[in-house]
Amino acid sequence: MSETISEDELLHQVELLNEDPLIHGILIQLPLPKHINEQRVLKHVKLEKDVDGFHPENVGNLTLKRLDNLLVSCTPQGCIELLDAYNIEISGKNVVVLGRSNIVGIPMSLLLLHRNATVTICHSKTQDLKSHTKNAHIIICACGQAKMLTKEYINENVVIIDVGINSIEDKTRKSGYRLVGDADYEDLKDNVKAITPVPGGVGPMTIAMLLKNTLIACINTT
Repeated sequence: MSETISEDELLHQVELLNEDPLIHGILIQLPLPKHINEQRVLKHVKLEKDVDGFHPENVGNLTLKRLDNLLVSCTPQGCIELLDAYNIEISGKNVVVLGRSNIVGIPMSLLLLHRNATVTICHSKTQDLKSHTKNAHIIICACGQAKMLTKEYINENVVIIDVGINSIEDKTRKSGYRLVGDADYEDLKDNVKAITPVPGGVGPMTIAMLLKNTLIACINTT
């Protein structure tokens, strides 16, 4: 679609996909152009085809722990899958989530809470951030600040899941930039129990969970 598409025309296109029985999953690539109401479009996606997990009712079901066949936001779900794959215990652990976005921070916190973690959400207004992060068993970085988390903020037994994707100048690269996370990987990698890299860590898990959600959506509607 052109970025000049009207909101009504975009909604019409979504409706065509909603009614197509051969389409099992729909995602809205964000951000949308400024003249389009993002929440209105997300809400317009048919609930059972919402493979991004952004529909208000899907978010509500996650909040109420109605998890059976639920389409959960892909990046938080991918973080949980990573922790489980490496047998990192969640129940009873102190987990700090850096960031409170609807896409990552909030659903991430709910998934962790449902797994019996003690969850602290930190953000731009949090006072004395170190007092929270130094006591964490797990830190989820999702604040969009390049390399903000350094070894002075952590203890050596912490596990860090870095969701952040930020571009910084790098004149040695043909592109002129490189991607880094919210955690300073080089500063942290020898001072933590485990850490995910950027790129190549959470990103592939997000795609895998999108495929998983699409399969669930297909099963739920056939």
